[in-house]
Amino acid sequence: MPFRLTRRFWSEIVLGVASSATCAATALSPQWLEMLTGAAPDGGDGSVEWGWAIALAVVAFGAFGVAGREARLSSSVDPPA
Repeated sequence: MPFRLTRRFWSEIVLGVASSATCAATALSPQWLEMLTGAAPDGGDGSVEWGWAIALAVVAFGAFGVAGREARLSSSVDPPA
């Protein structure tokens, strides 16, 4: 049965991917914020980046969870006759 995914679904997927990418960047290089901006709000120890990564991981899990629910709901709706 074909179903149509909404704009909301795709925005949740994009948010989840962006949040996951930030987590991956922090795991690969904990000082990415300093490299990107030149500012060192944490003195170069990476704690600000890890704080962002943890917060965005929560956002990613939530966004992917809501997107999955959205996909399940849109696939369970009967198509119009």
